[in-house]
Amino acid sequence: MHDPRLDTLADLLIKHSTRLEQGEKILIETFDIPEDMVIALIRAARKVGGVPLVSCKQNRIQRELIQAGQEEAMQTIGECETYRMERVQAYIGLRGSRNVAELSDVSATAMELYERHWVQPVHFQVRVPKTKWVVLRWPSASMAQQAKMSTDAFEDFYFNVCTLNYSKMAEAQKPLAALLEQTDKVHITGPGTDLRFSIKNIPAIPCSGEHNIPDGECFTAPVRDSVAGTIRFNTPTLYRGTPFEDISLRFENGRIVEATASDTDALNDILDADDGARFIGEFAIGFNPFITTPMLDILFDEKIAGSFHFTPGQAYEVADNGNRSSVHWDMVMIQTPAYGGGEIYFDEKLVRKDGLFVVPELLNLNPEHLK
Repeated sequence: MHDPRLDTLADLLIKHSTRLEQGEKILIETFDIPEDMVIALIRAARKVGGVPLVSCKQNRIQRELIQAGQEEAMQTIGECETYRMERVQAYIGLRGSRNVAELSDVSATAMELYERHWVQPVHFQVRVPKTKWVVLRWPSASMAQQAKMSTDAFEDFYFNVCTLNYSKMAEAQKPLAALLEQTDKVHITGPGTDLRFSIKNIPAIPCSGEHNIPDGECFTAPVRDSVAGTIRFNTPTLYRGTPFEDISLRFENGRIVEATASDTDALNDILDADDGARFIGEFAIGFNPFITTPMLDILFDEKIAGSFHFTPGQAYEVADNGNRSSVHWDMVMIQTPAYGGGEIYFDEKLVRKDGLFVVPELLNLNPEHLK
């Protein structure tokens, strides 16, 4: 029996996220998701007069392609996928997962080739700056286990959080974007954290379902050389298929000069991928009211209400501090009381305390107003 929630989500992705118009081509790229959802997306695209292209992939096959570490193969695939991406106006990436650690045994060298020749040219050089794009996960038993929920309960949670009222969220975060763009100095405190940096003259980008589903963040970037101090992340993170906990970074003149974690060697291998990997490319504040605990999936975790994330590596061109890297690693710190609390100051004025905004113009971003 057809699930009408698929149609609701597909309509949101086509009409709100990618804003697909008559005659526009859209690439629908999927990994390990049900055929019914792919069909719902095709039908939703055609309903508005769009031209859907479809690429259905599998994570195990993706791993097999990457792990060989063949530079010629990565270059060729990257060139072919770049050619295709340059010929569409919109993109939906929908990724399921039977195993979140599928890439955990791929070597750092092979991953670097994949990111340099495939991810960078296709996604960071074409898809992100030149298409109307949105990416999201698909609910699975694996994700439910990560979230410590039953499969049925997680599926209900997924559709609730993915189809909330993003128009209301968009209106509520306009004052935050304006305030970020007026701010020079940011000061963040919390357990193991005393961090200072400038965001002067860097654009602030509000996000309400246009590029990520679920959504609920506003991002900018620090002035590249301005970051100083220490930060200790209290949220587990998964990068290149490897889980990390208790990441602690120390900065001098914008650069990560000391980094420790549950796997310090693997952490530093990633940060040594290139020079830009030890500088920060993004600073973002999260406020999705339905997401309150981490589940080792960054598209969810970076939107946690009362959180922020700080990102070693590549900056987005729309909020550009000039940092370039094959790495883009969102690391999340939750500042609600259950996770130790913390404060965010803009130009020495307290803006958020223990995960809740405290200035009048931002109160509508607190969970009780967004639900």
